[in-house]
Amino acid sequence: MESQVRGGTRWKRFAVVMVPSVAATAAIGVALAQGALAASFSVSGQSFKVTADRLDGVGFSQYGAIDQGYTLKGEKTAHPVAVSAFKSAKITNMCQSVVTPDIPLIGSVSLNLKAGGGGTPVEAENLYIDVEDLQANATFRNIDIGVAAGDATKGPGMKGGKEQANPYGFAQQADSATLTDVKQTAWATTAGTFKLSGLKMSLSKGVKECY
Repeated sequence: MESQVRGGTRWKRFAVVMVPSVAATAAIGVALAQGALAASFSVSGQSFKVTADRLDGVGFSQYGAIDQGYTLKGEKTAHPVAVSAFKSAKITNMCQSVVTPDIPLIGSVSLNLKAGGGGTPVEAENLYIDVEDLQANATFRNIDIGVAAGDATKGPGMKGGKEQANPYGFAQQADSATLTDVKQTAWATTAGTFKLSGLKMSLSKGVKECY
């Protein structure tokens, strides 16, 4: 079974539907017990943008969650997200950008990170991306839509720890997924390993994002 999707999805709205009860905290800590992941953390007051020519992922699952964090003024806040999880992934021509606004005497400063070009993709194991907005062309292989998040077995499992997600809530999973022309806004990325080939990082004044 193969499912192909084109276009964009407003994950912020989608995640609200996916999380009917944020009071329930996932108790599934398999990845934590195996030492593959650190416990969930409070996210910063800055989301970041990522683009990629292509992402090839094996062992895919996706479920709704709430990221607790702060604003840049230190106030507590929360963000509904769709957690996209892969047992392994290869990412071609990746760009990541984050903008820090309102620095005294300087204004905005942009950090740009590029990797995975030149024929050698970025490689990740036990990859979790907390996505707010996603645009891509996507193909899923052997997809199951509507599985309970805690029962999804094709991906690496839920993060566990202090993650705020309902293990009985909506999720989807697939044997593998291919995304092309990826543009996304995210609040956090967690991985067991993250190999960045051809890494280049730069800082510049002003707003200079990946898209």
